Order: sequence, then C-alpha cells, then structure tokens
Amino acid sequence: MAFELVKLNYAYDALEPVIDKETMEIHHSKHHQTYVNNLNNLIKDTVFEDATLVEILTHLEHAPEDKKNGIRNNVGGVFNHNLFWESMTPGGAKEPVGEVAKKIAEKFESFESFKEEFNKKGAGQFGSGWVWLVADKDGNIEIVSTPNQDCPITCGKIVLLGNDVWEHAYYLKYQNRRAEYLKEWWKVVNWDIVEARYQNGMKETCSCGCGCGC
Repeated sequence: MAFELVKLNYAYDALEPVIDKETMEIHHSKHHQTYVNNLNNLIKDTVFEDATLVEILTHLEHAPEDKKNGIRNNVGGVFNHNLFWESMTPGGAKEPVGEVAKKIAEKFESFESFKEEFNKKGAGQFGSGWVWLVADKDGNIEIVSTPNQDCPITCGKIVLLGNDVWEHAYYLKYQNRRAEYLKEWWKVVNWDIVEARYQNGMKETCSCGCGCGC
C-alpha cells in the first residue's frame, strides 16, 4: 500500500498571519512529500508494505535492521504531519472543549497554565522535534516532547495534539524565535478535532492495542 500526501482542508494562506503561505507550501509540498516518498521506498518488499502508519509505528521491531532507522524517521514524519495539519484550522473552537477541557482544568488548573507548560516544553526541546498533548488508556493527560520525528504512540500513548518545532515549521516568519511561534500557534488550533481524538481513543482499541482508535 503506497502512502500519499494528504490534502489540506484549507488553503496555504488560510492560517496567516500565524503561519505564512510560503512556509505552509514548502512544509507541506516539499518536506512532508519527501517523508511520504522515502517511506514508500523503504517499506517496499518488507513486512510493512501493506501496513497502516500506526501498525508500522507500533511494530518497528519488525523492521529490517538496515532500514529500521529510516523507517522510524519517515513513518513518524508522515504520521506526525498528517496529525499536525488536521490540528489546525482558520475557524473552529479556539479553546478546549468537552472532556479535554475538563482534563486540562483538572491537571493544569487553567488553560493559560496549560499553554505555558506546553510552550515551555516545546521551547525546551533541544534541536528538532515535537511537543505533544497525549493521554493514556485511562484518560490521564500529560505534555511530552519527542526528538526528530518520534511519536508518542510508539509508547502506547493516545496523541491528542502536536506542534512541530522543527525550524522549517516556523523559520521563514519567526527566524530563531521559537517561543514566539509557540505562543502564536494557539490562535489556529482546532480544539474540536482534539476532543474527537480523545473520545475516539477512549472508545476504541486498535489492532495493535495502543488505544489510538485507528
């Protein structure tokens, strides 16, 4: 099964001024496309040739040794970016909704405190990587960061929200000001989809047992 570059639900300029059109176009059509192309080449004639992204991410131990690092990096690159694009919208809820809102209030006391912790974790990620809001199978939430294209579902977490802190995600507009990018990014987060991921994760258990709802 060959993977394809996902189509965005909005135009490249739809998230301006938070994320500029040129950054969106390069990030999606160049960086993300490269991950897709690389992954398809790497999994050809392997046990993963007909697998889903989640199946690959949660069974990386079955990757051929000489391709393991490449598959890990590129399947994460595809999955993480699919989730990233879907996590943003030019419209929709701008604050947490539903059960996610309750969980954030319980753990962090306020939305502002949650954002501060999330931004701190993202700014503190050394080098390239991601910052995430995740849940476990019992519905407990936490903020984590991962290097490169690693994804928390490999550790059995349900991914609710992720922000890309690789420089190519923000450098054209924000240069080295990652903290500013993190702060502005909240203006385009789609909390409706975050709540949907939480609900799906709590209801469903996928074939790999990670609880991600795939």
